[in-house]
Amino acid sequence: MHSVLEPPPVLPHDPALDARFMRDALALGARHLGLTWPNPSVGAVIVRQSASGPVIVGRGVTQPGGRPHGEPMAIAMAGEAARGATLYVGLEPCSHFGRTPPCADAIIAAGLARVVSAIEDPDARVAGRGHARLREAGIAVDVGVLADEARRSHRGHIMRVTRRRPAVTVKLARTADGYAARLSGERLLITGAAANARVHLMRAHADAILVGVGTVLADDPQLTVRLPGLEHRSPVRVVLDSALRTPLTARLVATAREVPTWIVAAETAPVDAERALVAAGVEVMRVGLGDDGRPHLRAALEVLAERGMTRIFCEGGPALAEALTEADLTDDVVLVTGSVPLGAMGVPAPGPVLSLALADARRFLPATRFLAENDLFQCFERVF
Repeated sequence: MHSVLEPPPVLPHDPALDARFMRDALALGARHLGLTWPNPSVGAVIVRQSASGPVIVGRGVTQPGGRPHGEPMAIAMAGEAARGATLYVGLEPCSHFGRTPPCADAIIAAGLARVVSAIEDPDARVAGRGHARLREAGIAVDVGVLADEARRSHRGHIMRVTRRRPAVTVKLARTADGYAARLSGERLLITGAAANARVHLMRAHADAILVGVGTVLADDPQLTVRLPGLEHRSPVRVVLDSALRTPLTARLVATAREVPTWIVAAETAPVDAERALVAAGVEVMRVGLGDDGRPHLRAALEVLAERGMTRIFCEGGPALAEALTEADLTDDVVLVTGSVPLGAMGVPAPGPVLSLALADARRFLPATRFLAENDLFQCFERVF
């Protein structure tokens, strides 16, 4: 053990080491996605050199509700071992006073020698000031390690502070021959248990699940996370319902005091219906109508962003997916294809607008592809 008077051994500047420990920091941050809004979920790892090589002495991640941030959590774990060590962090440390002091000040006080940051925070309250403060204090700062991965992980935060809306992921399930439902609207059981569990895990990492009132009326869904041990990770349920047709008997309403349920309605929606829903525990927000007679999608997302939402998981079916894509509000797409065909004409998933968008390499690119037993997941990311 080195005393505080001895110069601590310096972790070598090695691109392979930097990538390795930044990957650890990003993985930590990913664990709490969906729990930290309105703040981003940021992972931090503190590493120092020992006689046997690099050793992680501190780990931290933004805590539920957004505070404390990952950096002070890692510093607290490291204690005196943080002095002279290197901090890897998935997003620029904050430099402004909020409910807690700036992370940049905590890093300086801890005596860290170097900070490796994945990307600059586009939030106007930070935007390079955190890195500048660290450099002014004599700390070596390197920015850009695994930047693409970090931007992907923090897309929700980036969208909220730069475009005033959450990032939107559209999920669609389809039969082997490409249909989401029968023409009659009858619900289909398309995917198996493994795929369903994977979708529930995706829900757990979202701030909110978004559907239209048509889905509520047709399916009476719960829209919760029903994985053992992760039930507490159920996100806010959001329903687009221009005329407030959501029935008081709906399961979303019946459980609104247990899992937050928000309804985005039109300004013209009946006041009596709002009062009844609010009395049942639902929050109602109002926006103007779009040309299609539904709540204006951009305005609805802006209202959600104002409430702190950064990551929306849309499970509203082909019609809502089409509307979001046509309005240029779709950022990620998850297509889940079952192994059994419908064997008749049905409702296509995706529809023509989204199909054309996914086929255009200037708009979307394939990201990942994997199997959950017999069901195929294909994920696409918007090109920015």
